[in-house]
Amino acid sequence: LLTRFLSQVGHEPLPPTIGRNVLGRKVLYLPGFFTYARHIVEVDGKRGLFRGLTPRLISSTLSTITRGSVKKAFPLEDMEHVSNKDDVKTSLRKVVRETSHEMMMQCVSRAVSHPLHVISMRCMVQFVGREVKYSGVFSAIGRIFKEEGILGFFVGLVPHILGDVIFLWCCNLLAHFINTYAVDDNFSQASVIRSYTKFVMGIAVSMLTYPFLLVGDLMAVNNCGLRAGLPPYAPVFASWIHCWRYLSAQGQLFRGSSLLFRRAPIPAASFPID
Repeated sequence: LLTRFLSQVGHEPLPPTIGRNVLGRKVLYLPGFFTYARHIVEVDGKRGLFRGLTPRLISSTLSTITRGSVKKAFPLEDMEHVSNKDDVKTSLRKVVRETSHEMMMQCVSRAVSHPLHVISMRCMVQFVGREVKYSGVFSAIGRIFKEEGILGFFVGLVPHILGDVIFLWCCNLLAHFINTYAVDDNFSQASVIRSYTKFVMGIAVSMLTYPFLLVGDLMAVNNCGLRAGLPPYAPVFASWIHCWRYLSAQGQLFRGSSLLFRRAPIPAASFPID
Protein backbone atom coordinates (compact mmCIF):
# COMPACT_ATOMS: atom_id res chain seq x y z
CA LEU A 1 0.00 0.00 0.00
CA LEU A 2 2.77 2.45 0.94
CA THR A 3 4.83 1.72 -2.16
CA ARG A 4 1.83 2.27 -4.41
CA PHE A 5 0.89 5.57 -2.78
CA LEU A 6 4.44 6.91 -2.91
CA SER A 7 4.55 6.12 -6.61
CA GLN A 8 1.19 7.86 -6.98
CA VAL A 9 2.58 11.09 -5.54
CA GLY A 10 5.59 10.75 -7.86
CA HIS A 11 8.24 10.03 -5.24
CA GLU A 12 10.94 8.06 -7.05
CA PRO A 13 14.07 7.88 -4.88
CA LEU A 14 15.68 5.15 -6.99
CA PRO A 15 17.01 5.66 -10.53
CA PRO A 16 15.27 3.96 -13.46
CA THR A 17 16.88 1.07 -15.28
CA ILE A 18 17.08 0.33 -18.97
CA GLY A 19 15.01 -2.60 -20.17
CA ARG A 20 13.26 -3.81 -23.28
CA ASN A 21 9.57 -3.87 -24.10
CA VAL A 22 7.73 -6.63 -25.96
CA LEU A 23 8.94 -5.18 -29.27
CA GLY A 24 12.56 -5.37 -28.17
CA ARG A 25 12.97 -1.60 -27.93
CA LYS A 26 14.88 -0.07 -25.05
CA VAL A 27 12.78 1.75 -22.48
CA LEU A 28 13.33 3.15 -19.00
CA TYR A 29 11.66 1.21 -16.18
CA LEU A 30 11.14 2.56 -12.69
CA PRO A 31 11.86 0.19 -9.77
CA GLY A 32 9.09 -2.34 -9.18
CA PHE A 33 7.17 -3.11 -6.02
CA PHE A 34 9.78 -5.35 -4.37
CA THR A 35 12.72 -3.04 -5.09
CA TYR A 36 10.78 -0.05 -3.78
CA ALA A 37 9.70 -1.96 -0.66
CA ARG A 38 13.31 -2.97 -0.03
CA HIS A 39 14.32 0.70 -0.19
CA ILE A 40 11.65 1.62 2.37
CA VAL A 41 12.92 -1.09 4.72
CA GLU A 42 16.49 0.23 4.34
CA VAL A 43 15.36 3.73 5.28
CA ASP A 44 12.68 3.07 7.90
CA GLY A 45 13.02 -0.59 8.82
CA LYS A 46 10.26 -3.13 8.37
CA ARG A 47 7.87 -1.00 10.43
CA GLY A 48 8.13 1.64 7.74
CA LEU A 49 6.09 -0.53 5.40
CA PHE A 50 3.12 -0.16 7.75
CA ARG A 51 2.90 3.63 7.88
CA GLY A 52 -0.72 4.75 8.05
CA LEU A 53 -1.97 1.22 8.73
CA THR A 54 -3.95 2.03 11.90
CA PRO A 55 -6.14 4.79 10.38
CA ARG A 56 -6.48 2.64 7.25
CA LEU A 57 -7.84 -0.27 9.27
CA ILE A 58 -10.21 2.03 11.16
CA SER A 59 -11.38 3.48 7.85
CA SER A 60 -12.09 0.00 6.44
CA THR A 61 -13.92 -1.00 9.63
CA LEU A 62 -16.07 2.14 9.53
CA SER A 63 -16.87 1.49 5.88
CA THR A 64 -17.97 -2.09 6.59
CA ILE A 65 -20.08 -1.11 9.60
CA THR A 66 -21.70 1.77 7.69
CA ARG A 67 -22.59 -0.44 4.72
CA GLY A 68 -24.22 -2.93 7.07
CA SER A 69 -26.16 -0.20 8.89
CA VAL A 70 -27.41 1.38 5.66
CA LYS A 71 -28.45 -2.03 4.34
CA LYS A 72 -30.49 -2.65 7.49
CA ALA A 73 -31.99 0.84 7.45
CA PHE A 74 -32.96 0.62 3.77
CA PRO A 75 -33.58 -3.08 3.10
CA LEU A 76 -34.64 -4.46 -0.24
CA GLU A 77 -36.26 -7.59 1.07
CA ASP A 78 -38.66 -7.85 -1.82
CA MET A 79 -35.89 -7.49 -4.36
CA GLU A 80 -35.55 -10.47 -6.65
CA HIS A 81 -32.29 -11.34 -8.31
CA VAL A 82 -32.03 -11.32 -12.08
CA SER A 83 -33.21 -14.61 -13.56
CA ASN A 84 -32.77 -16.11 -17.00
CA LYS A 85 -36.56 -16.27 -17.19
CA ASP A 86 -36.92 -12.49 -16.96
CA ASP A 87 -37.63 -10.51 -20.08
CA VAL A 88 -35.18 -7.76 -21.14
CA LYS A 89 -37.10 -4.91 -19.53
CA THR A 90 -37.64 -6.73 -16.22
CA SER A 91 -34.04 -7.89 -15.87
CA LEU A 92 -32.70 -4.40 -16.65
CA ARG A 93 -35.06 -2.88 -14.08
CA LYS A 94 -33.76 -5.29 -11.45
CA VAL A 95 -30.13 -4.47 -12.28
CA VAL A 96 -30.82 -0.73 -12.06
CA ARG A 97 -32.55 -1.20 -8.71
CA GLU A 98 -29.76 -3.34 -7.29
CA THR A 99 -27.08 -0.94 -8.51
CA SER A 100 -28.90 2.11 -7.11
CA HIS A 101 -29.10 0.44 -3.71
CA GLU A 102 -25.44 -0.57 -3.86
CA MET A 103 -24.47 2.97 -4.92
CA MET A 104 -26.27 4.49 -1.94
CA MET A 105 -24.46 2.16 0.47
CA GLN A 106 -21.10 2.85 -1.15
CA CYS A 107 -21.49 6.65 -1.13
CA VAL A 108 -22.53 6.78 2.52
CA SER A 109 -19.78 4.41 3.64
CA ARG A 110 -17.20 6.33 1.62
CA ALA A 111 -18.23 9.65 3.19
CA VAL A 112 -18.11 8.22 6.72
CA SER A 113 -14.74 6.51 6.33
CA HIS A 114 -13.01 9.21 4.24
CA PRO A 115 -11.65 11.31 7.16
CA LEU A 116 -9.60 8.32 8.35
CA HIS A 117 -8.52 7.68 4.76
CA VAL A 118 -7.16 11.24 4.59
CA ILE A 119 -5.22 10.71 7.83
CA SER A 120 -3.81 7.43 6.51
CA MET A 121 -2.62 9.07 3.28
CA ARG A 122 -0.90 11.87 5.19
CA CYS A 123 0.80 9.48 7.60
CA MET A 124 2.20 7.55 4.64
CA VAL A 125 3.34 10.52 2.58
CA GLN A 126 5.47 11.79 5.47
CA PHE A 127 8.05 9.28 4.27
CA VAL A 128 8.96 11.71 1.48
CA GLY A 129 9.94 14.64 3.71
CA ARG A 130 10.77 12.65 6.85
CA GLU A 131 8.13 14.61 8.77
CA VAL A 132 6.33 13.61 11.98
CA LYS A 133 3.44 16.05 11.75
CA TYR A 134 0.84 13.26 11.76
CA SER A 135 1.93 10.75 14.38
CA GLY A 136 -1.36 9.39 15.70
CA VAL A 137 -5.04 9.20 14.85
CA PHE A 138 -6.35 11.50 17.57
CA SER A 139 -3.57 14.08 17.25
CA ALA A 140 -4.09 14.07 13.47
CA ILE A 141 -7.81 14.69 13.91
CA GLY A 142 -7.09 17.67 16.14
CA ARG A 143 -4.46 19.08 13.81
CA ILE A 144 -6.63 18.83 10.68
CA PHE A 145 -9.61 20.40 12.45
CA LYS A 146 -7.44 23.25 13.78
CA GLU A 147 -5.66 24.00 10.49
CA GLU A 148 -8.32 23.24 7.86
CA GLY A 149 -11.64 22.98 9.65
CA ILE A 150 -14.23 20.28 9.07
CA LEU A 151 -13.73 20.41 5.30
CA GLY A 152 -10.14 19.26 5.76
CA PHE A 153 -11.43 15.78 6.54
CA PHE A 154 -13.18 15.52 3.17
CA VAL A 155 -10.57 16.72 0.68
CA GLY A 156 -10.53 14.33 -2.26
CA LEU A 157 -13.93 12.88 -1.42
CA VAL A 158 -15.69 14.01 -4.60
CA PRO A 159 -13.40 12.22 -7.11
CA HIS A 160 -13.48 9.09 -4.94
CA ILE A 161 -17.28 9.04 -4.93
CA LEU A 162 -17.46 9.76 -8.65
CA GLY A 163 -15.06 6.91 -9.30
CA ASP A 164 -17.12 4.56 -7.11
CA VAL A 165 -20.38 5.51 -8.84
CA ILE A 166 -18.98 5.17 -12.36
CA PHE A 167 -17.37 1.85 -11.43
CA LEU A 168 -20.60 0.39 -10.03
CA TRP A 169 -22.82 1.41 -12.94
CA CYS A 170 -20.36 0.47 -15.68
CA CYS A 171 -19.45 -2.85 -14.08
CA ASN A 172 -23.02 -3.94 -13.34
CA LEU A 173 -24.53 -2.79 -16.63
CA LEU A 174 -21.73 -4.21 -18.78
CA ALA A 175 -21.90 -7.55 -16.97
CA HIS A 176 -25.67 -7.60 -17.40
CA PHE A 177 -25.58 -6.85 -21.14
CA ILE A 178 -22.81 -9.39 -21.76
CA ASN A 179 -24.66 -12.09 -19.84
CA THR A 180 -27.90 -11.24 -21.63
CA TYR A 181 -26.79 -10.80 -25.21
CA ALA A 182 -23.34 -12.41 -25.56
CA VAL A 183 -23.67 -15.63 -23.56
CA ASP A 184 -25.78 -18.28 -25.25
CA ASP A 185 -28.04 -20.26 -22.92
CA ASN A 186 -27.46 -23.35 -25.06
CA PHE A 187 -23.76 -23.31 -24.19
CA SER A 188 -22.98 -25.92 -21.54
CA GLN A 189 -20.72 -23.57 -19.53
CA ALA A 190 -23.04 -20.55 -19.74
CA SER A 191 -23.71 -20.43 -15.99
CA VAL A 192 -19.99 -20.61 -15.21
CA ILE A 193 -19.18 -17.81 -17.63
CA ARG A 194 -21.94 -15.62 -16.17
CA SER A 195 -20.58 -16.13 -12.66
CA TYR A 196 -17.21 -14.68 -13.70
CA THR A 197 -18.43 -11.89 -15.98
CA LYS A 198 -18.89 -9.32 -13.23
CA PHE A 199 -15.46 -10.11 -11.77
CA VAL A 200 -13.76 -9.64 -15.14
CA MET A 201 -15.69 -6.45 -15.83
CA GLY A 202 -14.65 -5.18 -12.41
CA ILE A 203 -10.98 -5.55 -13.30
CA ALA A 204 -11.43 -3.79 -16.65
CA VAL A 205 -13.55 -0.94 -15.31
CA SER A 206 -11.25 -0.39 -12.32
CA MET A 207 -8.49 0.56 -14.74
CA LEU A 208 -10.75 3.10 -16.43
CA THR A 209 -11.76 4.69 -13.12
CA TYR A 210 -8.24 4.64 -11.66
CA PRO A 211 -7.64 8.36 -12.40
CA PHE A 212 -10.44 9.25 -9.95
CA LEU A 213 -8.68 7.24 -7.24
CA LEU A 214 -5.35 8.89 -8.05
CA VAL A 215 -6.75 12.43 -8.03
CA GLY A 216 -8.65 11.80 -4.79
CA ASP A 217 -5.55 10.51 -3.02
CA LEU A 218 -3.37 13.37 -4.29
CA MET A 219 -5.91 15.95 -3.12
CA ALA A 220 -5.87 14.32 0.35
CA VAL A 221 -2.23 15.36 0.81
CA ASN A 222 -2.07 18.48 -1.36
CA ASN A 223 -1.16 21.72 0.44
CA CYS A 224 -1.43 20.15 3.89
CA GLY A 225 1.96 21.33 5.08
CA LEU A 226 3.84 18.20 4.06
CA ARG A 227 6.69 18.30 1.56
CA ALA A 228 5.09 15.85 -0.88
CA GLY A 229 2.02 18.06 -1.19
CA LEU A 230 3.86 21.28 -1.96
CA PRO A 231 6.10 22.59 -4.75
CA PRO A 232 8.38 21.38 -6.24
CA TYR A 233 6.81 17.93 -5.69
CA ALA A 234 3.35 19.12 -6.71
CA PRO A 235 1.58 22.38 -7.48
CA VAL A 236 -0.98 23.65 -5.01
CA PHE A 237 -4.23 22.62 -6.66
CA ALA A 238 -7.28 24.87 -6.42
CA SER A 239 -9.64 21.90 -6.88
CA TRP A 240 -9.65 18.26 -7.89
CA ILE A 241 -10.50 19.33 -11.45
CA HIS A 242 -7.33 21.45 -11.49
CA CYS A 243 -5.39 18.37 -10.30
CA TRP A 244 -7.00 16.22 -13.01
CA ARG A 245 -6.12 18.70 -15.76
CA TYR A 246 -2.54 18.99 -14.52
CA LEU A 247 -2.02 15.21 -14.49
CA SER A 248 -3.71 14.88 -17.88
CA ALA A 249 -1.42 17.51 -19.40
CA GLN A 250 1.58 15.64 -17.97
CA GLY A 251 0.31 12.28 -19.20
CA GLN A 252 0.25 11.05 -15.60
CA LEU A 253 -3.40 10.12 -15.01
CA PHE A 254 -2.40 6.47 -14.51
CA ARG A 255 0.68 7.13 -12.40
CA GLY A 256 1.12 4.39 -9.83
CA SER A 257 -1.43 2.04 -11.40
CA SER A 258 1.20 -0.62 -12.07
CA LEU A 259 3.39 -2.12 -9.36
CA LEU A 260 5.75 -4.29 -11.40
CA PHE A 261 6.39 -2.91 -14.90
CA ARG A 262 6.46 0.86 -14.44
CA ARG A 263 7.55 2.87 -17.43
CA ALA A 264 9.48 6.02 -16.60
CA PRO A 265 7.75 9.19 -17.89
CA ILE A 266 10.70 9.97 -20.17
CA PRO A 267 10.77 9.57 -23.95
CA ALA A 268 12.77 6.56 -25.06
CA ALA A 269 14.82 8.80 -27.35
CA SER A 270 16.28 10.63 -24.35
CA PHE A 271 18.77 7.85 -23.63
CA PRO A 272 21.19 6.03 -25.93
CA ILE A 273 19.97 3.05 -27.90
CA ASP A 274 22.31 0.49 -29.34
